Formats: sequence, C-alpha cells, structure tokens
Amino acid sequence: MTHHARHQETGASLPSSADVPGRDAVPDRGEFLEFLGLTLTAGAFVLFVVRPEASEALVHALVTGAASFGH
Repeated sequence: MTHHARHQETGASLPSSADVPGRDAVPDRGEFLEFLGLTLTAGAFVLFVVRPEASEALVHALVTGAASFGH
C-alpha cells in the first residue's frame, strides 16, 4: 500500500531551506549542477561522434575491470 502524505494548512508558510538543519542555503546550486551535468553529457557525446574508437576503449576497460573482480 502506498501512504499519501497530506499537507495540512496551518496558516504559516513553509520554512526556507536555510531554516532546515542539514540543508545548504547556497543559491543556484541546482542550476550549476544541472549545467555541469549537461556539459559533461554533451562532451561525451561529441567525443563518441568524433572519435568512435573511444567507445570501444571504454567498453574494453569496463569489461576488463569487471573480469578482474570475477577472478
């Protein structure tokens, strides 16, 4: 069964992320991480289009590493 939480209106606004312990209050951090991820993805795509042998080398490295764990 799935439990659905319900938001109860108390008249008070929700606390900001700076008021929650353990949460960073760094503005625009999510946007930076999204930009970084998109940049890395685009770079990998360009690498595999320009240098197709790079994908073969990556697969070989992954298979070799996985095989070393099996022995």
